[in-house]
Amino acid sequence: MLAVLRDPTYGRLFSAQVVALLGTGLLTVALGLLAFDLAGSSAGAVLGTALTIKMLAYVGFAPVINALVARLPKKPVLIAADLVRAAMAVCLPFITEAWQIYVLIFLLQTASATFTPAFQSLIPTVLKDERDYTHALSLSRLAYDMEALVSPAAAALLLTVLTYNSLFLGTVAGFLFSAGMVAFTVLPKTTSSVGAAGSLWHRTTLGARILWRNRRLRSLLALNLVVAAPTALVLVDTVVYVRDALHRPETDLALALACFGVGSMVVAVTAPRVLERFGDRAVMLTGAALIPLVLAGATAVTFLAAPGAGWWWLLGMWFLLGAGNSTILTPSSRLLRDASTEETRPYVFTAQFSLSHACYIISYPVAGWVGAAAGLGWAALALTILAILGSAGAFLSWPRHTVAGPNGAVSEEQRVEQPAGQPVPSR
Repeated sequence: MLAVLRDPTYGRLFSAQVVALLGTGLLTVALGLLAFDLAGSSAGAVLGTALTIKMLAYVGFAPVINALVARLPKKPVLIAADLVRAAMAVCLPFITEAWQIYVLIFLLQTASATFTPAFQSLIPTVLKDERDYTHALSLSRLAYDMEALVSPAAAALLLTVLTYNSLFLGTVAGFLFSAGMVAFTVLPKTTSSVGAAGSLWHRTTLGARILWRNRRLRSLLALNLVVAAPTALVLVDTVVYVRDALHRPETDLALALACFGVGSMVVAVTAPRVLERFGDRAVMLTGAALIPLVLAGATAVTFLAAPGAGWWWLLGMWFLLGAGNSTILTPSSRLLRDASTEETRPYVFTAQFSLSHACYIISYPVAGWVGAAAGLGWAALALTILAILGSAGAFLSWPRHTVAGPNGAVSEEQRVEQPAGQPVPSR
């Protein structure tokens, strides 16, 4: 897997991604402490509003921004987005009001909504070999999971000698390092004639229309809902499970979240070999079947377990939920690459980025509000139903057989375009 880092272009881009992720992790910790300083016991409301603004920026602005920058070369777009993120992070230590957090977070996340899809759509152009690209996806998944484990530990270590405002400087350094690595990397030239030719509305909606027309990508849209359900349960309700339901110490919260990350990492490491043997459909739909079952188990344990019991069940289920999520998330970009051309790829990746985050606007409130109003069991049940609906949509949408097109596999409905007698590979 690490052999793909020998490609100098991808090696620099991956380094930029890892350092920027670490900087973002420090930002998350520092932002929580800043919110507590400003709002005290209402810090949760401040952070909840900030997260909602983040999702709205991702969902509402990513396609529009991508359409506006479609005619521009990728390198200056990526560098400018990193510089904007760094500038917003520089301002955060000087905040004195909660509304200022909201403004800066909106601007920072809008820049992230510009950077991330553009970065993701660039990798298939850098790594054209399918095996190399799959290895790169596994490394990217590992980077996200490692950030979730390493950033809080690094922040805790730094806070022993620094104030939390100093963590924002680490965020700034991460974004500046990312911009520098992109600046010193020779990127492949890309064309955007398809997107540039249409109106702003055409360019804004192009990716979503491509996703809807392709049955495999319609299945991916449903899988986004499957992923959002366990993610919301883990990120929003784990603290309540650990501290209130199970009466465990604070340190066990980190252990429970780590189990979720470790499950994801195990799948990410094995993904290239498993995908090569079984294909995208079998692997991703296995995750779609596993997640509702585990969520149903979490629901049952919450309702039926004695007070304070179920700790080991929780760790095991969180591990399985992380693994199930990774079976869907790790290969998902392969579907986007296969269904797009070099000209349409930025629009397809941006649409997936936006629509996948739209699912969290549903799942986060379900996990938080239902859990607070009716209890953890009902929140887990509601998220189980959400995952079942997404899983059913994924199974119904994804055709059993696909054929190879100019960019890889295309959906079964296009089979009539193939010459008679041509073999039909399955993925």
